[in-house]
Amino acid sequence: MSDNALAVGQDGHTHETTCLNCATPLVGSHCHACGQAAHVHRTLGAFFHDLLHGVFHFEGRIWHTLPLLAWRPGELTRRYIDGQRVRFVSPLALFLFSVFLMFAVFHQISGEWHWNPAVGTNGKTLAQGRAETERTLATLQAQRAQMLSRHEDTTAIDDKIDSQKTALDILQNMDPGASKDSGPHIDSDIPALAHVIAAFRANPGLALYKLQSYAYKYSWALIPISVPMLWLLFPFSRRFQLYDHTVFVTYSLSFMTLLSVVLMVADRLGLPGVSLATLVVPPLHMFRQVRGAYGCGVGGALWRTAALLVFAMIALLVFAAVILAQTGAE
Repeated sequence: MSDNALAVGQDGHTHETTCLNCATPLVGSHCHACGQAAHVHRTLGAFFHDLLHGVFHFEGRIWHTLPLLAWRPGELTRRYIDGQRVRFVSPLALFLFSVFLMFAVFHQISGEWHWNPAVGTNGKTLAQGRAETERTLATLQAQRAQMLSRHEDTTAIDDKIDSQKTALDILQNMDPGASKDSGPHIDSDIPALAHVIAAFRANPGLALYKLQSYAYKYSWALIPISVPMLWLLFPFSRRFQLYDHTVFVTYSLSFMTLLSVVLMVADRLGLPGVSLATLVVPPLHMFRQVRGAYGCGVGGALWRTAALLVFAMIALLVFAAVILAQTGAE
């Protein structure tokens, strides 16, 4: 085999008769035992050719995958489950790429959250954040009033006002010292979810720091957390197996991750409709994926979509609990 491996012509091509990887006699362009190409090109040009082939092969598949993922996710899921693999990026590869892209864009746009352990948990920093958010909200509402007096379109500023109101509600729920009568508070009888809520109320800065620091590392956990919840929509089904649900969940998470990237960039550019898209696109995508992947009717897809939205919120809270538990946040 060593003599065969050294048989390199002046053109940089090997002219072996047995596979250089497993020594199986060659028949055809590829080894029928291990799948390696029959002839290895040992030139610098061949090295860059392999690099470009890998890049463009991925690009070719990504451009077949993304349009279906965006508009016909159920068809993509079903085709992949049924064995059509060559044209499409695998669910796990797409998920890992999407998560990497999301966190790269997030850090570029929002920067990194720095937790200062010298700041106590008495709510002082949280109170400052609430005061700043309230001032921003008041400014935006004043600007909106002026725009209305000039009969101008307020769609863009309405989205910003909604975002500030949402942020204020979150800060209100985080505040451990706020009065129960001052606004709605989130509570849960489920220990894992109660732990997340308590961690945010006790020290929101530390909790957010832990989530940002470790969410990328534990992002894969969203898949096993979500699959059992999807199984509950088709219990004891002989037609749909756990593998089907895993492909569904992974493609769905990939889309939601890529959608978050688009929404972050759109919000940074000040484009209108970000809040509306955040509310409308996820359930619409779930509905289309359920119908296409499982062949449900409109009614069956609607109630399963509603259940998936609830499951998604639970999965995110459980995911946060996993991170906080693993990192020792209290």
